[in-house]
Amino acid sequence: MQSLSKVWLFCVLLLVNTVASADLTIEITRGSDQALPIGVVPFAGSDGMPEDVAQIVQDDLERSGYFDPLERSAMFEQPNQSEDVQFDTWRSLDVRYLVVGRAEQTNGGFEIQFELMDISGQRRMIGETVTVRGNDLRGAAHYISDQIFEAITDIRGAFSTKIAYVTAQGIGDNMQFGLYVADADGRRSEQVLTSDEPIMSPAWSPDGTKLAYVSFETERPAIYIQDVATGQRIKATSFDGINGAPAWSPDGRRIAMSLSKDGQPEIYIMDVANRSVERITNNNSIDTEPAWSPDGRRLLFTSDRSGGPQLYQYSMGGGEAERLTFTGNYNARGRYSPDGEQIFLIHRSSNGYQVAKQDLSGNRLVVLSESTRDESPSVAPNGTMVIFATQQGNSGVLSAVSADGRSSFRLPSAQGDVRDPAWSPFLN
Repeated sequence: MQSLSKVWLFCVLLLVNTVASADLTIEITRGSDQALPIGVVPFAGSDGMPEDVAQIVQDDLERSGYFDPLERSAMFEQPNQSEDVQFDTWRSLDVRYLVVGRAEQTNGGFEIQFELMDISGQRRMIGETVTVRGNDLRGAAHYISDQIFEAITDIRGAFSTKIAYVTAQGIGDNMQFGLYVADADGRRSEQVLTSDEPIMSPAWSPDGTKLAYVSFETERPAIYIQDVATGQRIKATSFDGINGAPAWSPDGRRIAMSLSKDGQPEIYIMDVANRSVERITNNNSIDTEPAWSPDGRRLLFTSDRSGGPQLYQYSMGGGEAERLTFTGNYNARGRYSPDGEQIFLIHRSSNGYQVAKQDLSGNRLVVLSESTRDESPSVAPNGTMVIFATQQGNSGVLSAVSADGRSSFRLPSAQGDVRDPAWSPFLN
């Protein structure tokens, strides 16, 4: 295997492509055969509202891969409260769960009432009145989706989280790069940064308020930390050579990164408060792409010390790094699952570069994605999905696959190239 420097070049070249749009759209590419049948009835009183809350909830649940929503045209009735639900009717449609609700406009906003019904158990599971300030109906819908998802699966919903991603527009010397933040479904995108030079590797702080990223705006790579809400930012590192792959520690006090200031790219840790750096790895190979374990006690990183890119794990207590991947000659961009029991990565097989997962206990590697030019995996904070960048024709798009590989969806841009996704933590 050739030098890992090709990994860096590969990332840069993929960024330098065509056009990027703002909002992304959803295309379900693979559904799970184990998805639970659910009905989401249009909410009463929602006609004329800026957003169809029930439709957003339905789309959220379908995108998760856990649910198979009933089409509205197949609904024999459309109740808006639990007292009106005819359980036999919905049971005849093979519906396991039903969501009903109603909406009304108030002074300065809206009130959304929803209830979740267990059809087979003939009972009301949860219900709530959600107060919406202004026109934030999408935010309310994602919140409702979170509550429904957790009530049924006992897993915290991640529909109210965000994704960050990089776009590129133009060709040659007229390139324009953008860093965006959007809802987890790709909607309501907001530009965080625009630049004439490449941007890459966005990484969320654990409280979801800041992004660390690499920018070439001074004609060499530097790592910046930017407040998402205010836009205020600082230059964290700008050493000679590579400043790349920032990764926040779970406590937000440190950032792991790859620096080549002392020769080959090695893993360093920066203290966010005083910006001092400590070298973690020290060898003649390329070490890059660090990721913290959820407990902050381990670092996962890519190294070519065995001859080709493989994943290694370093214990913060010291000692030698342990090699984790042995299947194939290319395994890179590793990320821990939220429970720390699995890693997600990019694996090269005979089919190309694909998203895979590996249990840390048994070391068995399983390919999850069906695309063949994947990169930059990022795991949802509840561990149910992995978002990543891939190619659709000549354009870069974002895709996601469930952690069990049973379902997937794509978020193509209407106008071109999108790269380097980063899934936010849970947001308050």
